[in-house]
Amino acid sequence: MKKTLVTLVVAAVMCSAMPGDETLTRNGKQVIINTTSIAKDIKGYNGATPLKIYITNNKIDKVEALPNEETPKYFFKVKKQILNKWDGMTVNKASKAKVDAVTGATYSSECVQKTLVRGLEYYKKNK
Repeated sequence: MKKTLVTLVVAAVMCSAMPGDETLTRNGKQVIINTTSIAKDIKGYNGATPLKIYITNNKIDKVEALPNEETPKYFFKVKKQILNKWDGMTVNKASKAKVDAVTGATYSSECVQKTLVRGLEYYKKNK
């Protein structure tokens, strides 16, 4: 019983010391924002559309879609037509940029844009 209790306490301490969601990570000079935990309240057609936003020297390198519950056929169009629109933009310019929604995937398109803005706000506060 005592050994089991010690094991549970050690496991709890280790879990609490681990970074939770790794919202902001670094790879050399590049900062990567993972919006999974900070934008879960922003919903597309079937739910949240988490992103990874890669930023170097305050400019967006790329935006990558993470697994989500959107309809694959329509979300593929969003990935193909929208995600690269912010490439090369400064963080401030990208935060204000309006990207046209993809026909047939309006909710997903708007969700991606709002999620991106949330991620960039997080970046500005925590870089």
